[in-house]
Amino acid sequence: MKRNLLIAVWFTLLTTVMFGILYPLAITGLAQALFPNRANGQLIRKNGKTVGSRIIGQIFSGPGYFRSRPSNAGTGYDATASGGSNLGPTSKNLLDRVRGDVEKLQVGNAKVPIPVDLVTASGSGLDPEISPAAAEFQIPRIARERGMKEEEVHMLVQKHTKGRDMGFLGEPRVNVLELNLDLDSVRSLR
Repeated sequence: MKRNLLIAVWFTLLTTVMFGILYPLAITGLAQALFPNRANGQLIRKNGKTVGSRIIGQIFSGPGYFRSRPSNAGTGYDATASGGSNLGPTSKNLLDRVRGDVEKLQVGNAKVPIPVDLVTASGSGLDPEISPAAAEFQIPRIARERGMKEEEVHMLVQKHTKGRDMGFLGEPRVNVLELNLDLDSVRSLR
């Protein structure tokens, strides 16, 4: 019995060191060597300053910027509080929030159907991308607020629209941060 206990303790220590320390260090080192950009969060830098990440969304509320999806992660795009709201389709809180968002979006586009991803949060609450339809919906507002032609804004949206991965995985999407950064570089706000 004493021998079995000693073997169990040594096995626990050995596996803890192997799988709790050595394996994570090896995988981290491998990721840093082979995919440093991805391993470090795909950060986007502008003028030497980090402005965001390609894989974690953020709030854009200023005039002349494309809006992201709503986020239920903490106070909005908080990576430490990632997760959905767990509110179901009959939840009064969810329905009130969606109605409020729909009313705000209809101010400039009353007759155009609102894409669902502009009023619903993703499962993680951190989605950095919107659908091409959500981007197209916002083009008239962006063009008006920036003093640009809608065709110019439309071309930027097309430039930033990514198709399905490998031609069949996922849906077409537009990264909001990259689009807004490109929009800033093309034409500054008046």
